[in-house]
Amino acid sequence: MNMSDMKHTLARSNLFEHVAPSGADERFDSLVDKHGVRIERIVSHGHASPPDFWYDSPRTEWVVLLSGAATLEFEGDPAPCVLKPGDHVLIEVHRRHRVAATSDAEPSVWLAVYYPD
Repeated sequence: MNMSDMKHTLARSNLFEHVAPSGADERFDSLVDKHGVRIERIVSHGHASPPDFWYDSPRTEWVVLLSGAATLEFEGDPAPCVLKPGDHVLIEVHRRHRVAATSDAEPSVWLAVYYPD
């Protein structure tokens, strides 16, 4: 079989399409979930983790902020991690963290990649 005989489907979309307006619920869209790797788009509108809540993931997480603004807190770190568009963070397995704040003036669009160690 040569390449011209193969049929490929191209799943095309845009990370900035279908972003709900301010006041909407936080949105999580799974883009890829295969072979232990999950990639998702997250859209936040002034959302934050509940008080005293900490994420504690069994997988490594790499996250990039594409638009908006956000502040992360890591357990044991006195200084918050303030993010602007283009900033990215690698969060190791079981590194307890929380979202302290996201912009309420514009959507904060994240791309998160979760993978096993």
